[in-house]
Amino acid sequence: MDLLRELCEASGVPGREERLREIVRRELGPLVDEVRVDALGNVIGFRRGGGDRRLALAAHMDEIGFLVSHIEEEGFLRLVPLGGHDPRNMVAQRVRVCGHEDLPGVLYPGQKPPHLLKAEERSQAPQVSDFFVDLGLPATEVNDRVSIGAPVVIHREFAEIGETVNCKAMDDRVSLYVMIEAIRRTERAGFDVYAVATVQEEVGLRGAFTSAYGIDPHVGLALDVTIAADIPGVPATERVTRLGQGTAIKIMDSFSISNPRMVETLRELAGSRRIPYQMEILPFGGTDAAAFQRTRSGVPAATISTPCRYVHTSIETCHTRDIEASIALTAAFIEEGHRQDYLPG
Repeated sequence: MDLLRELCEASGVPGREERLREIVRRELGPLVDEVRVDALGNVIGFRRGGGDRRLALAAHMDEIGFLVSHIEEEGFLRLVPLGGHDPRNMVAQRVRVCGHEDLPGVLYPGQKPPHLLKAEERSQAPQVSDFFVDLGLPATEVNDRVSIGAPVVIHREFAEIGETVNCKAMDDRVSLYVMIEAIRRTERAGFDVYAVATVQEEVGLRGAFTSAYGIDPHVGLALDVTIAADIPGVPATERVTRLGQGTAIKIMDSFSISNPRMVETLRELAGSRRIPYQMEILPFGGTDAAAFQRTRSGVPAATISTPCRYVHTSIETCHTRDIEASIALTAAFIEEGHRQDYLPG
């Protein structure tokens, strides 16, 4: 899990994925025939296969975060969000302000402490725009060391808890790990494989759109996390997936409907190789598969999802068995997925 730890702890908000690019290029380089970076910043590893069809895999490098938008007179930093944040998960977090040097800070809403709140104020929920970063430094030093536009990410160390792994940015660093490990384990690729570590997914699937346009794949397979809401307070009908029950084969989300023939192929591969899996329907959200489907004249696409509890928080949690199942199913599709035709009948 050392590689997964490194990926999760690295900082990379949308548009500032350079630290992840360095790791991915290092890891993919020995496994593929060619590695390049396109104009938007996607890392594309090419591995020649045995057929004449192109498969594009996509796992995104970016994590939700912020940019510094203003420095107040007292030295507090104001922020603009990148990606979907729930203010309930932002209160009292430690953060890292990234630049030529990384500075630790704390994230807190600009509201009175609980001891000073009046009764009518206690029910007022904070908004994302209320939050600021306190670096614990004099304003003059903050202005010298922090620039407008500096990336800010939640700070959290990787942890192994029971049978799970826990960190910030498991969405979608776990899928970068899955993609790299699947390429490593693939004995013989049935496709010409393009393994793409995409940028700016959290702000509109932007890297997947541009990379897919350039690759012009015959088949697209996104790798991402999905909701595992298998916790107290959530009805069984709304849990989407369960941790520890295997990788998830996406049927649909609010951005895309998976190619039915790809879904069936993934199910057959999981069954024949005894890979534990579950079926996923996600009411809201999307993956890079949606960008594949909308590229040029359209690409058959689906998603392999790794179940994740507490998505878009600092304690995103995945089960090691599910991660292993996602690796195995991705490798199986690379090796055997070319045997099927995914065009509509």
